[in-house]
Amino acid sequence: MNPDRTMAAAPAPSLTHRVREACNRLADRIGAIVGDGVLALVARISIAAIFLQSGRTKVEGWIDVTPSAIELFRSEYKLPVVPPEVAAHLAAWSEHLFPALLVVGLFTRGSALALLGMTAVIQVFVYPDAWPTHLSWAGLLLLIAARGAGPVSLDRALGIR
Repeated sequence: MNPDRTMAAAPAPSLTHRVREACNRLADRIGAIVGDGVLALVARISIAAIFLQSGRTKVEGWIDVTPSAIELFRSEYKLPVVPPEVAAHLAAWSEHLFPALLVVGLFTRGSALALLGMTAVIQVFVYPDAWPTHLSWAGLLLLIAARGAGPVSLDRALGIR
């Protein structure tokens, strides 16, 4: 028997298959260039910047909470249970402490969860119509809480997961 007759040539890959393979190769290249460590660092710095900028609007000098910040909590934010004076101080301090910890990658998961809790409070009690913004914050914070700080962090240097 002639081997050429029994072995039919495999059909050429379909266009769909070739496009899928090209996309997969591109994804592999991007993943190799960027890596999880870079993603974690960018996520930490970007969400830290958002909260730190907000915190800076509530203080004068290093961290003296302004009367206007307290008034904002009294008249616009109106959180239930927590007095405006306490809420303004807690928010301002949290928006300085947790972002700083995220940037250096120390106690990263806890810091991300604290800011995620703050995001939930803002969403539910302060700006419920701003859910697209809050969802993007939550996405970054959940990534950090789930995956940790990454290799460029004090957590990693100290052996903290």
